[in-house]
Amino acid sequence: MLKRGKLLITGGTGMVGRNICEHPLAREWDVLAPGRRELDLSNSGAVLAYFERERPDAVIHAAGRVGGIQANMAHPVDFLVQNVDLGRNIILAARAAGVQRLINVASSCMYPRAANNPLTEDLLLKGELEPTNEGYALAKIFATRLCEYIRRESPALHFKTLIPCNLYGRHDKFAPEHSHLLPAIIHKVHLAKTSGAPTVEIWGDGTARREFMYAGDVAEATLRAVVDIESLPNEMNVGLGHDYSINEYYAIAANVIGWKGQFVHDLTKPVGMKQKLVSIERQTAWGWSPKTTLEQGIGLAYRYYTEEYKP
Repeated sequence: MLKRGKLLITGGTGMVGRNICEHPLAREWDVLAPGRRELDLSNSGAVLAYFERERPDAVIHAAGRVGGIQANMAHPVDFLVQNVDLGRNIILAARAAGVQRLINVASSCMYPRAANNPLTEDLLLKGELEPTNEGYALAKIFATRLCEYIRRESPALHFKTLIPCNLYGRHDKFAPEHSHLLPAIIHKVHLAKTSGAPTVEIWGDGTARREFMYAGDVAEATLRAVVDIESLPNEMNVGLGHDYSINEYYAIAANVIGWKGQFVHDLTKPVGMKQKLVSIERQTAWGWSPKTTLEQGIGLAYRYYTEEYKP
């Protein structure tokens, strides 16, 4: 197969990066996915030297310090500073090396907490952020704006941003101190099933709504975006176009996993934004949509959790 060139994927050992590397479309490239021992992304000099040595033709910046509500609340300094450093170093090194194709993978947590749903891309910086993950959101906004400024100064450099909804799937983090909602649900329901526990606790009343996409789908969208980058909007949400309540996620996961117990609600726990659903108008106009249903995705994630996951 004739390769398209060198594709640098940062965060190649994280969930998004590993799903991108595993996707069949990645075979069209000579993939560079250095681990931390090979390249310290927080070291700007090392990153510049890597770009000078390897001369990638395209970049997908998917590296980041990630976690759920508990982790974000416990370590706001790390979530802000580490993610700002990663974004700054990769994006500026790509510009210095003359890379013309860069996809910055951001997050829907960049949107204002009180914005009307579905969330459109023009809402960035139009309101107060959700306090429970503000540091992470600010870092992602920084990288998104940096790409915008670079395009403004150098229109030949297609530095563009994808804004995925919440993700789950293979290579996720399932431990409670690090996990997002859906892998945490899979972990809790599995433990209840294997231990014979009659109940599983849900934080809050379970009516908050969230949108979760299977990570293999966002990998496909990202790899297509690198190839079709000229037609890609400067900022584009990647989502399902519909959401589910937290109670529904628990119920569907229990059905897939095969647990028959009862759910109880702890109304003293934080739940974050009441709804976070991204608009997919730009995505639809661009001509892409995800293929994996929630039941299929939870089944695939649960198989990974039981057969391959190592805490």
